[in-house]
Amino acid sequence: MAETKTQTLTAEMMNAMGDALEKAEREVGKAVVGKPMVIRRVLTAILAGGHILMEDVPGVGKTTLAIAFSKVMKMEYHRMQFTPDVMPSDVVGFRVYNRETGKQDYVPGSVMCNLFLADEINRTSSKTQSALLEVMEEGTVTVDGETHQVPQPFIVIATQNPVGAAGTQMLPDSQLDRFMIRVSIGYPSGSDEVRMLRDRKQSNPLDDVRSVMNANDLLWLRKRADEVFVDDRIYTYVTELVNATRHHDMLSLGISPRGSLAVIAMAKANAMLDRRSYVVPEDVMSVFAVTTAHRMMLTPLARMNRVTAESVAEQVLQSVVPPRIFS
Repeated sequence: MAETKTQTLTAEMMNAMGDALEKAEREVGKAVVGKPMVIRRVLTAILAGGHILMEDVPGVGKTTLAIAFSKVMKMEYHRMQFTPDVMPSDVVGFRVYNRETGKQDYVPGSVMCNLFLADEINRTSSKTQSALLEVMEEGTVTVDGETHQVPQPFIVIATQNPVGAAGTQMLPDSQLDRFMIRVSIGYPSGSDEVRMLRDRKQSNPLDDVRSVMNANDLLWLRKRADEVFVDDRIYTYVTELVNATRHHDMLSLGISPRGSLAVIAMAKANAMLDRRSYVVPEDVMSVFAVTTAHRMMLTPLARMNRVTAESVAEQVLQSVVPPRIFS
């Protein structure tokens, strides 16, 4: 996709970008059967410049989804299986003495790539999990006081098994807040599982996934998504929503300002996927729960009554009246 000199998003540009993103969805759908909404949400987060946390039971296609996106966008991809013995240096790298030069050379860690799959992230120690905090926020890693830039775009797709599964522990709040969205793939329907079994009989569907863009194309699309127009009433609407979480009876911790920024970024990306150059309240509504639920902390009473953060997010959406932007 060629760089444009104008910053105005025309209808022609929106349609061209929409076509490219639609192709990306279709290609990923070849490998991940029957989950168009999950694919859409992950693509929205990638377009918005965020990281993705996938929480689900093993074997439902979390890793396949990450690999498919790396192929579709032709990005360098690294995978790390997080186990209790993984060290922070395995993630960010380390320095080693070079006898020929007499200097310490940096040996890159697994995060030095475009798409980093942190598989079963909640099976490793908090010390190792914290190694991702800087790179997820700043796009850099610091080793022995020396800072290194990771390639751009840089995306973390982390998977975790449900808390309570053998060998798992909860991610710290600071880690959760750095993920733009949390999604769950879930089991396939009966017909989708039959289709998956039939397709796997002949070949691996990942082999059929083809690239429709590259890393530079994605960076260009992200810039265009950032140019999507947001009316001041949308900003006010998002502020009212997050303030409602901060005073909700079922929450001991509401949405942070980082969460507010994430909602706006996701709403812009959602508008672009719908081929619009402006955000409407429906964009905010469609991304609010998936962007905020993992950032909320339920009260003990809420947990005892089996209230979910997703249900609280839906309650908040119903309690705040959306603005009328184009009437």
